Amino acid sequence: MKKICLLLLMILPLYLLAQSFTASQLLEKTIQYHDPNDNWDTFNSTLKFGQETPDDSNAFRWAHINNTEGSFAFWQEKEEGKIKHFIKDNVCEHTVAGKADFSEETAKKYKLNCKRTQLWRDYYTYLYGLPMKLKDSGTLLSDAVLDTTFMDKSCWAISITYDEEVGKDKWYFYLDKSTFALIGYRFFHDESKNDGEYIVLKEEAIVQGVRIPKVRSWYYNLDDKFLGTDILE
Repeated sequence: MKKICLLLLMILPLYLLAQSFTASQLLEKTIQYHDPNDNWDTFNSTLKFGQETPDDSNAFRWAHINNTEGSFAFWQEKEEGKIKHFIKDNVCEHTVAGKADFSEETAKKYKLNCKRTQLWRDYYTYLYGLPMKLKDSGTLLSDAVLDTTFMDKSCWAISITYDEEVGKDKWYFYLDKSTFALIGYRFFHDESKNDGEYIVLKEEAIVQGVRIPKVRSWYYNLDDKFLGTDILE
């Protein structure tokens, strides 16, 4: 009986600790870890990515995020040279090998249009702005705090949905229990179908005072199929 009581005394503080955090508090703690000095709002830097895919193809991409002036630029190396997308105040510019004069065929081939450029902007500023982007308007944080595992590691998880005009997916964000660092996330289009993907985060780079995961590996939820890895250079 004495041993049982001692065991309960050891476990109880951990249980109470887990129960003491609300979802809002966990969100604030992970933001504090990744952006302790509130630098994301004035973030202005170019990020270079290497990519690894199942077919062993590799490519480099560059994204320039300028939150100070609200602009975004994205480059890819292609046969014709460097393809550039640029957007500011929803006004877009595109160049091929440094020239704004290119054929309609080239524009279609590389989707050089404002809709595509907006998608690139939203994609990179969201993923590389996490978890700070979870404070954006239209983000709905669930009250539930999950004590769970991700990649066999015990962690906390918070879940996010969005106003319909913002997004329709449901996301889970997994936090290290000791540091509150993001260790991964998962999204579903329809959770009952186990569709969507999960992303495993490894290592970190500090860019302008913001802790950004260096390695992001993508997998399907349904069968754990590997889709690719983005590596921040």
